[in-house]
Amino acid sequence: MKKKSFIYLSFLLAGIFLISLSSAFYLSLPDVKSLQKQNPKKTSLIEFRKTDAKKGGKTINIKMQWVSFKEIPDLLKHSIRITEDASFYWHKGIDFEEIKEALKKNIKMKRLARGGSTITQQLAKNLYLSPKKSIFRKIKEICIARRLEKSLSKDRIFELYLNVIELGPGIFGVGAASKHYFNRKPSELSLEEIVRLTAIIPRPLKEKPTGSSRWLKWRCAWILHKLRLYKYISDEEYKQTLSSFN
Repeated sequence: MKKKSFIYLSFLLAGIFLISLSSAFYLSLPDVKSLQKQNPKKTSLIEFRKTDAKKGGKTINIKMQWVSFKEIPDLLKHSIRITEDASFYWHKGIDFEEIKEALKKNIKMKRLARGGSTITQQLAKNLYLSPKKSIFRKIKEICIARRLEKSLSKDRIFELYLNVIELGPGIFGVGAASKHYFNRKPSELSLEEIVRLTAIIPRPLKEKPTGSSRWLKWRCAWILHKLRLYKYISDEEYKQTLSSFN
């Protein structure tokens, strides 16, 4: 009888512990509803970059220029979406097929080599989390992404993403990046400039869209090919612009 009581008590305490842990985790998640109308003036990633620079005895000049969704050209939206998250408008924040492929690669490489993040997850990470990779951060990222999808429209999520994404040291958002690299508004960018800007998303601190590295040229050609494949540009536009990357 004592043994049964002990087992029951153990399960009860374990249950209480798990409920408490789950509640604490849930309460630690941000309330994203304010983003329906308010544009964030700072992000977790910006604060991380500032702190990181300060530790190194440096200062970082943050450039962030908000551009409304309507002011961002469709071709730039298409270019970023089909390369970063082609199924963005169809999933609910999580692309399970991409996560499966990421897990396969991570197991094969024996490290967190691929994240499998959607645009919504990337936004969640940029707004609220550290860029440092960990299983706990990934779980939190997924939970926040689900909150974003429930509270905001797809276009609003995309608008936020395009305005807070890191596109160079201290450069955040397509508005600031267009001004910094090309001295233009996003609406004035050429096809080549759109492709170049899209290309550096995976390596914003290592590559510049105005650069000429072998990796950048390969990435630009790949993006250009996808734009033609999805019929966002003509064969003639493809051929003319491709020569710029050779």
